[in-house]
Amino acid sequence: METTDHIDSAEIKKMKELSVDARQCMEILEERCKTAGIVLSEIQLRQFGKYFDLLTEKNKVMNLTALISPEDVAVKHFIDSLLCYDHALMQGKTLIDVGTGAGFPGIPLKIYDPSIELVLLDSLAKRLKFLQEASECLQLSGVKFEHKRAEDAGRDKKLRGRYDVVVSRAVARLSVLAEFCLPLVKKGGCFVALKGSKYKEEMEEAAKAICILGGRMTSVKEVELPGLDDRRAIIFIQKIKETPFEYPRKAGVPGKNPL
Repeated sequence: METTDHIDSAEIKKMKELSVDARQCMEILEERCKTAGIVLSEIQLRQFGKYFDLLTEKNKVMNLTALISPEDVAVKHFIDSLLCYDHALMQGKTLIDVGTGAGFPGIPLKIYDPSIELVLLDSLAKRLKFLQEASECLQLSGVKFEHKRAEDAGRDKKLRGRYDVVVSRAVARLSVLAEFCLPLVKKGGCFVALKGSKYKEEMEEAAKAICILGGRMTSVKEVELPGLDDRRAIIFIQKIKETPFEYPRKAGVPGKNPL
């Protein structure tokens, strides 16, 4: 998907020289993306390489990720994030990444499709500061940052029901995650949950919560990380009616007492 024409290649050359590990990450990413049916431009690959360097360097002074090898970052972070991309659903749309952490899946999705209007939501200000610096370094425009707990964001009038797409990865079980995310989705929009191998179990236990919160599971895309025996799934939940006002409940309650 060639969507980075707005970035001048001369500007990309101004980035600091990439590390040996970053170059290895780029090589692995390009190879494994082909296996996954994902096409990245040279500029996008270089952005991912730079992101690798920024991530691993910052990880030395704050806990961003336990995965720092070129292969792990390329496959388990970058490709895992990109596998949830849906052109019809996301191109040119407002998308909020709830509990973004080190920027996944939001930053990879923005690199892949710059037309996305991205908001990164996290409860830790230090992480958001890193992501803001990284976004500037990667020349990503149209990225905003929200320092809030997910429960508080869902009750904020400026954020509630405002987004075409809400994505989240590795934050909580689906029954809890639905209460965090569905209040943020506008009616007719979609909540996209990136889940691991136990996704079927999570879907069954979350069915009641999703219904209460105004959602309906519309599809599940099973995915495999290329080169790994690691089955995962992308769950798509459409917002068919407004979430009742009492949800999300106060911070800490959804996790202790899921719907």
